[in-house]
Parts: sequence; C-alpha cells; structure tokens
Amino acid sequence: MNEIMITKASLDALLTQLCIEPLFYQHAALATCDDADKLDLQREGARIKNLFLRDNPGRRHFLLLTTPEKQIDLKLLSKQLAVSRLGFASAERLYKYLGVKPGSVSLLALHNDSECHVELLIDNDVWLQTAFQCHPLINTETYVLTKAQSHLFLQATGHEARVIDNI
Repeated sequence: MNEIMITKASLDALLTQLCIEPLFYQHAALATCDDADKLDLQREGARIKNLFLRDNPGRRHFLLLTTPEKQIDLKLLSKQLAVSRLGFASAERLYKYLGVKPGSVSLLALHNDSECHVELLIDNDVWLQTAFQCHPLINTETYVLTKAQSHLFLQATGHEARVIDNI
C-alpha cells in the first residue's frame, strides 16, 4: 500500500471518529476544475478551487479555497494578509506540508498538517455555501462535507479558517 493510501485510511478513520459521513463520489482523476467541467460531473456541494500559496521568504504557507471561476489577485491578497509577495508553492512544498500531490489538495489535506504550518484562507463566496466538495487526498474521489462537518474537521485538526473578502 502506498503512503497516500495509508494517509487516506487515516483521514477516513478520523472522519468516522468525528461521526462525519460525507457524501461520496468516485470518478476519473481530476487534476483541475476544468477537468471536472469536461466530464460534466453532477455533484452536490460547492465546487472549490484549492490554491497552495507561500510568502516570499517561504516561511508561511496558505491553503486558499475559492470559486473555480475567480482569478485571484495575489498582490491584493498579500496586502490583505500583510505578508511579503505571495506566490504558488511548489509541488515539493505541497507534499512536504500537506502530504498530497498537485490535483489532490483540498480542505481535507489539512489532516496531514498536524503541526498547523498551513494557514487556511476561505473566500467569502465559498464560505457562504452550505456544503463543500473536497478530494480525500486523492483526485479520483470527492467527498461533500456540510459547513458544520467542516467546522468539526477543522477543530479536530487544530486549524482555523480565516474568511477573506474582496479577492
């Protein structure tokens, strides 16, 4: 069994322990929101674009959840967060901090960030939704968590969401 599947089993165990029973969808690999559009998948919950970012010195890391159609102004977001220039983090950093490969990142990857090195940012347009689509550490499945289930999960992992407006 590879390392990612062991991690997914651990994630599923945590969700069970928290009495979280997400909706479950299995599908072809989806590396991007565009891939899902091409397959015309019909799933419940808000579709989310997940961006893994870092500040210029590379000391702070952020997981930004936003809507798929939104283009993010990283300069403006840097200013809002009062951090030196934000940029996209490398695949190596993504794996180091969240234990996933590109295309598999989601809110659920915070399960692998036991030391809370990654700060969670949620676009207000996403936060207003009642349920969220999340890859469970692999991009061939989607779980749908309600907002209440997401709160429980974040509490269990020690992460707090910072809701961001005007990005």
